[in-house]
Amino acid sequence: MDDKGKITAKIIGNLLRESGYTISVAESCTGGLVCDLVTSIPGSSDYFLGGVIAYSNRLKKELLYISGETLGKYGAVSTEVAKGMACGVRKLMKTDVGISVTGIAGPTGGTPEKPVGMVVMGVDIKGKIATNTEYYKPPREHIKISAATALLKLLRDNLKGNK
Repeated sequence: MDDKGKITAKIIGNLLRESGYTISVAESCTGGLVCDLVTSIPGSSDYFLGGVIAYSNRLKKELLYISGETLGKYGAVSTEVAKGMACGVRKLMKTDVGISVTGIAGPTGGTPEKPVGMVVMGVDIKGKIATNTEYYKPPREHIKISAATALLKLLRDNLKGNK
């Protein structure tokens, strides 16, 4: 994992400790990289409760409470699903903060409307939700690492704004 991600994870850890918040993670396209970054910080068990890798739509529905209607209407890579995943994991794990990432890491699966490299992130801090959409260039590993790092930066900015 890159140093930027670890530095951001350390900052997030400090912010979570200061606020007394707990966090959970819902990942799709990053396949566990966000959880790896968060838990790379010694003492992360003070605030990190767990994560879900919901790669399939079935798990998004069954574990994270995303409706089939939402998936059908907007697709798995959408603001609506990223919001739902962040909220769903927060509720599932009973944490103060839920974060999520969904996207198309490629090399296949993209469309003109949703190209390979499109990633949507969500942050839910006690019901206050923020999202961001980014587009990264292949290869796959670059997309995954960039998305994991960007999600942590989005969380950092929202935790700072929540003080």
